[in-house]
Amino acid sequence: MQNNAVLAFDPKAFLTKIDSGKTTRAYRNKQVVFSQGDAANAVFFIESGKVKLTVVSTRGKEAVIGVLEQGSFFGEGCLAGQPLRMATASAIQASSITRVVRSTMVGLLHREPEFAELFIAYLLSRNVRIEEDLVDQLFNSTEKRLARILLLLAHFGKEPRPETVIPQISQETLAAMIGTTRSRVSHFMNRFRKLGFIHYNGGLQVHSGLLTVVLRD
Repeated sequence: MQNNAVLAFDPKAFLTKIDSGKTTRAYRNKQVVFSQGDAANAVFFIESGKVKLTVVSTRGKEAVIGVLEQGSFFGEGCLAGQPLRMATASAIQASSITRVVRSTMVGLLHREPEFAELFIAYLLSRNVRIEEDLVDQLFNSTEKRLARILLLLAHFGKEPRPETVIPQISQETLAAMIGTTRSRVSHFMNRFRKLGFIHYNGGLQVHSGLLTVVLRD
């Protein structure tokens, strides 16, 4: 019974009950939520929209390390004692984002065991995704990496029909996410389109046939 209760727990509904230590604001497309190097003093929750996480190396090279969507937490490193932000978070479409100060979030985790269990499960699933992304970068071709990220963004296996990934996702963003150039992404996107794996209809849509690229030896 406890597992079912955890699975049914709605963090968005729960966070609306917080009276203090919480603010919600709207962000425009490309507006920064926090920057790499900022003080890490709050956790964020995406009420609606999508957020891109990027890091910049000491040599100035930028890489996208994740695209998060509605229902996702981010900035949780502050709960583990992270003093400064390790990445920049910015909206990639109009978004509504809730900010919960660290002390309030710590209090929630102590007072609400169901919420704590859900949050820990979320963090573990994020770690698994990061490990999968690392293996993907190390062993798979550019074509397979691109196919995989498109399927993930389209929630393959969760929706019965093709789903719009992001209305205006750029090839530069896709290139940064898989560690390649925009020209290489353009080449494979054109190939996927000719094969009928993707098409553009008010936004990028992905079809299940793209899975053959990922599974191909």
